[in-house]
Amino acid sequence: MSEDQILLGIALTVALAAVSQILANRLRVPALVLLLPAGFVAGALTDVIHPDELIGAEFDALVSLAVAVILYDAGLGLNLRQLTGRTRGIVGRLLAVGVLGTFLAVGFVSPALFGMSLATGAMLGTILVVSGPTVVGPLLEYVRPTDKVRRILVWEGTLIDPIGGILGALVFHAVSSSHRIDIGRGYQIGQFLISMGVGLIGGAVGVALLWLTLRIMRLGETLGTLAQLAVVITVSAGCDIVRDDTGLIAAIVTGLAVTNLPGFDMPARRPFFETLVQLIIGLLFVSISSTVTPASLTPVLLPSLLLIAFLVLVLRPVIAFLSTRNSGLTRGERGFLAWMAPRGIVAASTASAFAATLSDKGLPGASKILPVTFLVIVGTVLLYALTAAPVARGLGVVRPSRTRPLLVGGDRWVVDMGKALRSAGLDVLMWAGDEDEREGIKDAGIELAQGDLLATATNPRARLEGVTAVFLLTDDDDFNALASVMVQGNVEGPVYRVGPPHTSHGVIAPYTGGDVLFGSRLVRHVLAERYRQGARYLVQPATRPAPPDFETLFVVRADGRLVPVGEAEAVIPAEGDLLVLLGPVPLTPPPGPERG
Repeated sequence: MSEDQILLGIALTVALAAVSQILANRLRVPALVLLLPAGFVAGALTDVIHPDELIGAEFDALVSLAVAVILYDAGLGLNLRQLTGRTRGIVGRLLAVGVLGTFLAVGFVSPALFGMSLATGAMLGTILVVSGPTVVGPLLEYVRPTDKVRRILVWEGTLIDPIGGILGALVFHAVSSSHRIDIGRGYQIGQFLISMGVGLIGGAVGVALLWLTLRIMRLGETLGTLAQLAVVITVSAGCDIVRDDTGLIAAIVTGLAVTNLPGFDMPARRPFFETLVQLIIGLLFVSISSTVTPASLTPVLLPSLLLIAFLVLVLRPVIAFLSTRNSGLTRGERGFLAWMAPRGIVAASTASAFAATLSDKGLPGASKILPVTFLVIVGTVLLYALTAAPVARGLGVVRPSRTRPLLVGGDRWVVDMGKALRSAGLDVLMWAGDEDEREGIKDAGIELAQGDLLATATNPRARLEGVTAVFLLTDDDDFNALASVMVQGNVEGPVYRVGPPHTSHGVIAPYTGGDVLFGSRLVRHVLAERYRQGARYLVQPATRPAPPDFETLFVVRADGRLVPVGEAEAVIPAEGDLLVLLGPVPLTPPPGPERG
């Protein structure tokens, strides 16, 4: 290719990756729904984005390192404290039954469907074992299932990728050397254990290097991100040199350790690293799908549809049923786990890496591996994207729209506000750092969040599970402003802070932070002083006129959604809503919150 063609190919690939993900975000669909067709169409219309032409034989090595970065990033979002008890057992059974069941079932039916050899069918079965966080995560963000179901699926999708990658490498070497399947022999089991050992050692080296750079040297956000990227690529490449595909295990082990071991000085926000991962995902999907030609899809289209139906309607439900027996999950939760197993980037990358080599070695049907994998990825993602939300609603596993607010602060006016919201029917959670304030929250009968809740919230990939709105109401305006920035994105819902005094000269509060509550008049010191002088909260139906001099703070909708009143836009109450009001300073202060 000429220099101009290379430049055009790189620019087109990046543009397609970016535009597809931006458009997918606007349409609220998984990015794969647009990335794969975009790459396929571009590959069919032009030769300039084909990775074999742009990069050459080194493309497979770059794919391996790119997937390692993705899995490291996924590992950062896995908090081991959430994988306890029955959840851990369910995830373990889904991995064991899912890997073995998919490998055997797909390997058995593929020769009949596609006219390929049993060895090629085994290779396809290994490739389709994996799922992946790059596709499961966006689907779950759209569907909004309960935290328990979401946690199980995210852990399964993340951990199955390196297992599937190593299993794929073992099967590949077995069938490419002998054209037979000998994965079940003790020799191959030993090889699998050796690969796991290499990956774990690489992960330990990665953790040690990141401990040195992030903990001892205390690098900032920019250099810390650079150190993470360099360590993950170096360790993953080193493991792959020693043993194929062990870099995936090293990457995810490193990510798991960094996010779970105490003492790591991780940057609270990693915009560059997160942007890099998004770009890598887009580039991989566009590049890999561009290698699939229309001519290769035509003969396998109908059999692939039958395979997708088998995977979705038969295999996944059986795997989920066997894995969740006596698990304590509801019938709806078990049903949704049975209806969520899309394929993603690792399946595409392993198919791209292994198919061409097996085809060159003359393995019957090897040329069909990549187009079949492409169709399975597109088919499962489209099917689950279109059906997951209504299925979740029908099974009753969608998180209710009712707001569960977290109030941060322990002053008396904040505690009584929590009591008023609770009297309006909301499940209120509170957090405070001072021990006396925490005792006051417990004495008020309000659920107290665990002590490390805000520390968890500032983890780059953590989530405040069960919390759908955060209200920062402490007497430290700088803390409220800074925490609003840190927590934003780690909670599924808005983050608000009480306004600072107009004459504030704080370092942070006057200049940045989340949405400000209640408008410019009811700032923090005004609310606290009015409460100290005897003003109290009143909860009453929206259909009843508010008493004179009472100000509306919140509207609790009939479906339980909490809407704070501010100056940004008008909040119009409707029939069935409740109002949370703050009264004027009375001559004789009332004893506490009332219910009208």
